[in-house]
Amino acid sequence: MNSELNFRPAERLADVKEYYFSRKLKEVAAMNAQGMDIISLAIGSPDMPPSPETIETLCREAQKPTAHGYQPTVGIPELRTAMARFYKRWYGVELDPKTEIQPLIGSKEGILHVTLAFVNPGEEVLVPNPGYPTYTSLSKLLGAKIVNYDLLPENSWQPDFDALEKMDLSRVKLLWTNYPNMPTGAKARKETYEKLVDFALRHNIIVVNDNPYSFILNEGERLSILQVPRAKECCIEFNSMSKSHNMPGWRVGMLATNAQFVEWILKVKSNIDSGTFRAIQLAAATAYDNTDEWHRQANVQTYANRRRMAEEIMQTLGCQYDPEQTGMFLWGRIPDSYDNVEELTERVLHEARVFITPGFIFGSNGSRYIRISLCAKDDKFAEALERIKNMSK
Repeated sequence: MNSELNFRPAERLADVKEYYFSRKLKEVAAMNAQGMDIISLAIGSPDMPPSPETIETLCREAQKPTAHGYQPTVGIPELRTAMARFYKRWYGVELDPKTEIQPLIGSKEGILHVTLAFVNPGEEVLVPNPGYPTYTSLSKLLGAKIVNYDLLPENSWQPDFDALEKMDLSRVKLLWTNYPNMPTGAKARKETYEKLVDFALRHNIIVVNDNPYSFILNEGERLSILQVPRAKECCIEFNSMSKSHNMPGWRVGMLATNAQFVEWILKVKSNIDSGTFRAIQLAAATAYDNTDEWHRQANVQTYANRRRMAEEIMQTLGCQYDPEQTGMFLWGRIPDSYDNVEELTERVLHEARVFITPGFIFGSNGSRYIRISLCAKDDKFAEALERIKNMSK
């Protein structure tokens, strides 16, 4: 760069770091380029394909010469109707496809749009610790003030409502929550959802529940915060096809809430992006009608086998974990013999050539934890386990 020039980034970048996985994957790529063959058990990117019907719809629709123009930001009627049908079928929640649903290019952009729609610079958002890092980073980029609330193992990683009530909530606009929880694997609880709705109504705070994991390792009742009476008045729920339908690269998600909230969010979204490729929308509509058996094989049986091997890795590393946790990851507490979590994860990376996630990236309450992703083939899990067993003692 010309030394006479004096370009500077916007001040908002000062408090935001490059996303951990973006930075770390560069290092892993460099190690692979040296022939180290790193096995990644870090990122929750499903490695299995969508249903055959989904792919067939994409291929058929993409062949049509009329399919390639701009699409409406609100999403095509076929997709919105399929989303409403999906919520009725699996959660028992009635949604008006015309007014109470907004398709998203994944949940991450939904975090951006909701924050822009509801939070002024300097106002506060409640973010779980530990929690998805994007809740924090995007809020910071947009000038919101982060107020963390604790999720702790002694409370089964559920919110401490007594502690929330003691906070100064006068400038809080949003509360972010995520069940089944990432990274801890804590299950969704109807009681927690009921308390969140009550909290939101009494304090005039919008609760945003991020709900992408309710199909993973779960054949029981699937929960939505929108099942709670009056939840639509004060809650927004995200849902994503990335995990539940093996479509992370397709970038299709949704939010559901009341019609007024959707209208405000659409004001933001329509000024930022245009609608998703029509063939992808129609294929997503097909995927929402996947059979029960497809979900059982893709979301339960496959991950159950991998989960057993992930538990063996945890045991080999001397980590403690809750066997009742659910979702796409396994969350475990590291032995006290390690000074910090990166001492363990870096050792595993460089000695065993296995990439696992240190829990500190999710917040200070994750600083003594690791997270293992279930998104790797069985043979990779078996090899990772052998490599870790063979690490120097």
